[in-house]
Amino acid sequence: MDHIVLDATEPLACAPDQQPAVVVSVCTTCKAADGGPGHGATMLAAIANQLAAQPDVLLRPVQCLGVCKRPTTVAVTSADGYTFIFGDLVHDTGPAAVAAFAQAYRSADYGLVPWRERAKVLRTGMVARIPPARWSPDDGRAPK
Repeated sequence: MDHIVLDATEPLACAPDQQPAVVVSVCTTCKAADGGPGHGATMLAAIANQLAAQPDVLLRPVQCLGVCKRPTTVAVTSADGYTFIFGDLVHDTGPAAVAAFAQAYRSADYGLVPWRERAKVLRTGMVARIPPARWSPDDGRAPK
């Protein structure tokens, strides 16, 4: 599957055998930290440029990821992987960091990219790491 970018009105619609390996969701309604004009749409375009060479990555705009106090916000997920939510992304480092993370995420078990292998902006900007719905061990530990 080639890299895909959806517009704001297009639903995520893939055949079951063509699901993207990684889905990157970018909040397009995020405003600047000072409350100024939104940065989400320009972040979406910048990430699209960085992801252009990555196959099996679906980039999609979303109206809100609910992390308004930590703009600009991006979520990275997959069908059987952890979902990572990152905030406080800035245009000079965020797009390249997200693209590098998506590439590492694709090859990591459950998408668990080691903390030290993440760009600094993603280490400091991590909002949440949510386990996959299908994975729920009794002790709550992450898989090894």
